[in-house]
Amino acid sequence: MTDPTSYSPPKVWTWIKENGGKFASTNRPIAGPTHDKELPVGKHPLQLYSLATPNGQKVTIMLEELLARDFRGAEYDAWLIRIDGNQFGSGFVEINPNSKIPALMDRSGPTPVRVFESGSILMHLAEKFGAFLPRSGPARTETLSWLFWQMGSAPYLGGGFGHFYAYAPTKIEYAIDRFAMEVKRELDVLDRRLADNEYLAGKDYSIADIAVFPWYGGLALGLLYGDSAEFLDVKSYKNLQRWTKAIAGRPAVKRGRIVNRTSGPLSEQLHERHDASDFETRTQDKLAEAT
Repeated sequence: MTDPTSYSPPKVWTWIKENGGKFASTNRPIAGPTHDKELPVGKHPLQLYSLATPNGQKVTIMLEELLARDFRGAEYDAWLIRIDGNQFGSGFVEINPNSKIPALMDRSGPTPVRVFESGSILMHLAEKFGAFLPRSGPARTETLSWLFWQMGSAPYLGGGFGHFYAYAPTKIEYAIDRFAMEVKRELDVLDRRLADNEYLAGKDYSIADIAVFPWYGGLALGLLYGDSAEFLDVKSYKNLQRWTKAIAGRPAVKRGRIVNRTSGPLSEQLHERHDASDFETRTQDKLAEAT
């Protein structure tokens, strides 16, 4: 690996596949499919293709919250898309040309509708069912402001801080300091907002909370990037901690967090979800007992 202090960029950058790092084999600077592979289709109107990353959790939490409110049309099949090349299959690229999870096919109408980008999926579902997003007025604007804040901020936490702190093949002080500073600022933004508000958009739980929780709530709970919670002193953000614990305790959130999960305790891994009963019968610990 090149010494970061002596690196001088070339005039024209060239992709070197063997550049090291955890995700070196799954990233590339071009779009489009690498192979033909159709996606499976289940029995429900909503077909989700995802993985339980923070972005993937947003959608499964939203769907479980809708079902908890008895929106039967929110029943869904959640198919596992492993980030090992499967995201470049032709069927998945057809739904999301950016080859990133999550991606949703809404087959409830006469013509299937594809939806990609987690924020767009949350808005689509909120407007479809009339839940977790005010229909108009200042409350709607405030909710969408926080939703888009999250979409714009997460790259600093995930692609920036998380990458250089936990995944980069070498520890680069400048990069870690740069992104740690940004994440600390974002944590302070949230903590100040939550000092006077129960939820991010005000008094009501919304898609803003659903979007932010898997990222910054996960960080507050110590679930992201090894020992990063200690490194960033997340316990000092008392209002964020209060909000995080309240949302983490919601039954729908507990269910949504484990859908398409492939790591952690076996009891918290439901690789695919096709029926509400799967939470009781098809987590990895239950499947291991059955064999």
